[in-house]
Amino acid sequence: MTATRWWCEHAWLGEDTVGDGVLISVADGRITAVESDRTPPADARRLPGLVLPGMANAHSHAFHRALRSRTQRDRGSFWTWRELMYRAADRLDPDRYLALARAVYAEMALAGITAVGEFHYLHHDRGGIPYAEPNAMGHALVRAAADAGIRLTLLDTCYLSAGVDGTPLAEGPQQRFGDGSGEKWAERVEALHQQCASPTVRVGAALHSVRAVPVEHMPAVVEWADAHRAPLHVHSSEQTAEIDQCLAVHGRTPTAVLRDAGALGPRTTAVHATHLTDQDLSDLDGTATGVCFCPTTERDLGDGIGPAAALLAGSSLFSLGSDSHAVIDLFEEARAVELNERLDRRTRGNISAARLLKSSTSDGHFALGWDDAGHLRPGMRADLVAVDLGSLRTAGGGPTLENAVFAASAADVTEVVVDGRRVVADRVHLTVPAPARALGAAIGELLDQGGQTR
Repeated sequence: MTATRWWCEHAWLGEDTVGDGVLISVADGRITAVESDRTPPADARRLPGLVLPGMANAHSHAFHRALRSRTQRDRGSFWTWRELMYRAADRLDPDRYLALARAVYAEMALAGITAVGEFHYLHHDRGGIPYAEPNAMGHALVRAAADAGIRLTLLDTCYLSAGVDGTPLAEGPQQRFGDGSGEKWAERVEALHQQCASPTVRVGAALHSVRAVPVEHMPAVVEWADAHRAPLHVHSSEQTAEIDQCLAVHGRTPTAVLRDAGALGPRTTAVHATHLTDQDLSDLDGTATGVCFCPTTERDLGDGIGPAAALLAGSSLFSLGSDSHAVIDLFEEARAVELNERLDRRTRGNISAARLLKSSTSDGHFALGWDDAGHLRPGMRADLVAVDLGSLRTAGGGPTLENAVFAASAADVTEVVVDGRRVVADRVHLTVPAPARALGAAIGELLDQGGQTR
């Protein structure tokens, strides 16, 4: 048994409680004891600043990171952005995906993220032809997360059609997403599940959206997730155009379509959920379906502001993700939820810092199938994130949750421990050398050599 002790200058112990001089004992990657008001023992490793549980990025598309800053010129919409995304997807192969995702996940680790939910739909080679190993792209993501030292929930995504009316996938990049049917998707994912499940990897399921999975194919995905008690995630109600199309075809909202397909429930997470009716809110709450907001992406794409306060008033999980990675910073995602509410309501103090941190930590981990992470208490995974309280952003704010949520940024993360193992020390990633240079090289190889997307 490997045992270590970490002495935290300050640590968030849940709710509104911040402890001083917190000694956290760890054995085999699990917290065994948490003691406050301790002087630092000689053998303990020190974590300065405010220590939080590891954060969970509940919604990621790793390859979208390549588009950061490249889609800002000329006025466009989600739909024009999507065309550029397809062009990037067309050039990826397993080796390029590994190089890019490794650097993206290292960027996440440096931001204090210890687990990621990868919403993965880029499955096949060009023309929709399976690789010799049908899950080669998924395996690349698994290796990338392992190299970067973070846990992965690979949300393998069913994507079968180009529109709500069942229009076939278009010639070109879309064909790489499809398996032909829900049953064939389940066959491929069962193999992936057998190959990849481990103490640091979970395989979950995803319905891309009501526009990408015809209703008759949804049961196969839902049943696979139920049989494995796996997380089930789905993009839902992100753009008003999607809702208009759904109403025209089905006479119901996306939430209602998912409800009637049996896709809602306590292991399901509706991603975005930006434009909801009162009945949608009732359906989500009544089925204990969680919601994942991605505020920096939603504002980058001009999608709108979701009903956070109404959702948080319910009993379901409320998690956060960086989605298209306009930025990778869960502090920014968390505060954006409250700041968006302020803009909408023209009042302050709608959602507490403690509740926003809960969304960034325990709710996010639970949504990804890691119900043993996100808290600093015995029995939990030893994920520790130290936040600098003396930076230009946080100086003078003290060891408070408000300082972390409303002042700190990813740049203030100094130390990261995942499952008791140090991954980031003094703002340096310990297993991925020069992640910024790696990102530049991977993105340049993907977009700037033989294919420009500016």
